[in-house]
Amino acid sequence: MWLELDTTVLAAATLVALALDRGLGEPPARVHPVVWMGRLLEALGRRIAPPAGQAARRPALTVAAGALAWLAGAAVVVALAWWGQRWAQQAPAWVQAIVLGVALKPMLAWRMLRDEVAAVEAALARGLEAARDRLSRLVSRETRALDAAQVRQAALSTLAENVNDSVVAPLLWWWVAGLPGAALYRWANTADAMWGYRGAHGGRDWTYAGRWAARADDVLSWWPARLSAVLLALSARRWPGWSALRREAARTPSPNGGWPMGALALLLGVRLDKPGVYALNPAARAPAAEDVPQALRWAERAVAWWGVAAAALLALALMREVR
Repeated sequence: MWLELDTTVLAAATLVALALDRGLGEPPARVHPVVWMGRLLEALGRRIAPPAGQAARRPALTVAAGALAWLAGAAVVVALAWWGQRWAQQAPAWVQAIVLGVALKPMLAWRMLRDEVAAVEAALARGLEAARDRLSRLVSRETRALDAAQVRQAALSTLAENVNDSVVAPLLWWWVAGLPGAALYRWANTADAMWGYRGAHGGRDWTYAGRWAARADDVLSWWPARLSAVLLALSARRWPGWSALRREAARTPSPNGGWPMGALALLLGVRLDKPGVYALNPAARAPAAEDVPQALRWAERAVAWWGVAAAALLALALMREVR
């Protein structure tokens, strides 16, 4: 089948990608596939979304234009990933693992996420203004009016949500559908980040133009978001219970974001809220400085579970080959 990868290659490439992310971080922007996706989305967005303050003349056509633009870009991304995977599969297994691991790495961004969240907490120690400025690099919300507790809440919420978006979801789709699956997820998630707004953003109105992008990301993130909550609980060695997780997840507008965010709020015993949007574990205390390093440790373990699973899968595959 066109998506099939040898189990040894699948597992080994996962380990290569995780090692590259941990050791080197992000590749330069000029060669970063996700940066290229962002530029394509920006160019397409100028053609489908009306300027902010100017209502779409025909909402249904604007929704259709957004869907067609998304699908056209997705087709390009998947085709390139498919071609790259098929090309790599002509080489010996160990070469495949290296090449595909290098190609998979840009779909992951754990080290960058970890460093940015830690940098927000370090900036808080220097002053609120520095922390607000640092947080603005990490979130799309307005940060200038946030107090120290809200800055910390935003950083922790972003950490939890992006454990899913930057690690769990792309790796799950890689295991399901190879490089095309990981690339498709990254396209969908990037499109949602740029287009998936209920109103104006970046000078354009996305009410209708971004509707497909938002729904596509919801669909592709459904299983990974719930798995992310489970992995965070395993990492904390505590289980908050499905009923508690469902209750907190239902507090957010997103069908997915509330799962990892709610899990982290329950596990830390803190309140995570975004004023006017959601309040998770609302009766709990505000997060303190020591909660951020703890959350980072748990998130690191959640990422490490993928390495453990890949190493176990690789060992089993190699043992079968020896027999």
